[in-house]
Amino acid sequence: MRRWLLLLPLLLFLGMATFLGKGLYLDPSALPSALIDKPFPDFSLQSVLGNRSLTRADLLGKPALVNVWGTWCVACRAEHPVLNKLAGRGVVIYGVNYKDDNAAALNWLKNLHDPYQLNIRDETGSLGMNLGVYGAPETFLIDDKGIIRYRHVGIVDETVWNEKLAVRYQRLVEEGAR
Repeated sequence: MRRWLLLLPLLLFLGMATFLGKGLYLDPSALPSALIDKPFPDFSLQSVLGNRSLTRADLLGKPALVNVWGTWCVACRAEHPVLNKLAGRGVVIYGVNYKDDNAAALNWLKNLHDPYQLNIRDETGSLGMNLGVYGAPETFLIDDKGIIRYRHVGIVDETVWNEKLAVRYQRLVEEGAR
């Protein structure tokens, strides 16, 4: 009986090491989303550029990336040149300026260029909450009907675009053309 008591800490350690070791091989950007294959949430918020009111209906008609960003987000600054490049190649990108000061957002877009065809001002984070956003950047891929088809948490760089998003986006563009 005493031998088992002496082995108990070792067994607990091995169990925890196995559990934690598995976590090393998980992709942290592959957070599951309950919204995959569901409509983009309804919203009515102002545009970052001016006082135009935007709704879910404004996102319909073309497949698009919906990029959640903020001027306070260091990773968003790293991702921004890639988004500008993608927009230059014709990729449709909508922005959600998340929990940010609109004057700072306008300054950011003026100085770093604006890759967004529409840019939603989500100052309170209500849309972000409905999307299940943990922080920025996060990018959702929607089809032409506004159905969320994919979610990427983290920076969209050339590798992420080429390995995760480009094929999915192109497939949606081709399906929409039919």
